[in-house]
Amino acid sequence: MTTAVSESAGWRARLEARLESAPVRNFILAVILVNAATLGLETSPTAMERAGPILLAIDSICLAIFVVEIGLKLAATGGRFFRSGWNVFDLLIVAIALLPSTGGLSVLRAMRVLRVLRVLSISPSLRRVVQGLVDALPGMGSVFLLMAIVFYIGAVMATKLFGGAFPEWFGTLGRSGYTLFQVMTLESWSMGIVRPVMETYPFAWAFFVPFIMVTTFAVVNLLVGLVVNSMQSAHSEEADAATGDYRNEVLERLRQIEARLAERERRGE
Repeated sequence: MTTAVSESAGWRARLEARLESAPVRNFILAVILVNAATLGLETSPTAMERAGPILLAIDSICLAIFVVEIGLKLAATGGRFFRSGWNVFDLLIVAIALLPSTGGLSVLRAMRVLRVLRVLSISPSLRRVVQGLVDALPGMGSVFLLMAIVFYIGAVMATKLFGGAFPEWFGTLGRSGYTLFQVMTLESWSMGIVRPVMETYPFAWAFFVPFIMVTTFAVVNLLVGLVVNSMQSAHSEEADAATGDYRNEVLERLRQIEARLAERERRGE
């Protein structure tokens, strides 16, 4: 019984190592890219008219490869499969593609393109980017709250100051908020909004310029700084983990050498 369990564990470990190897990862990445190109070509009536059955066949083959990969990972890792957020992410993406795309679920056919997102779980560099974004979410929540407060105050002031003369832009709180969002993005903020307002209210610049300085150049840069800092932290943690794994591997080899030397001494060699 113990031998059978040991053989099963060894087989799973070898399968897991093979699935995580560079050749398999590169193959899956190539399949993802081919599938992405296929899904893009399916949106072209000309391409579908000339090679529709071939494109659909390639799409089905790619999906079958993804299903086999997920099945092998489940067989190799067992319950540990669901401890990895990336594995669960891959499973959900593939599961969406397996749902029927007829009737009320026809919208899911368009969601097949989500399979392209699997490149995030394959590429280590993209995984670091996503990990940095996720780690930055708590800090970003505070910044978003600050921005919401600034926008609320600005929308109330803009509605009271400019709503009478420019109701299409500042007639309600919602319209003012949307207009201020456009101003924050610097999309036609001067010639499109501020200068027309200044023709009626010459000192309107005293409201818009500080608003841009606070939102565009201060609060938004806070978000960028949080994301960059989180990415650097994620990269440092990954580097430390890799260094720790290498150190453990070296120590394990040293212990094996010491054990062999001790065995030779015991035998008197």
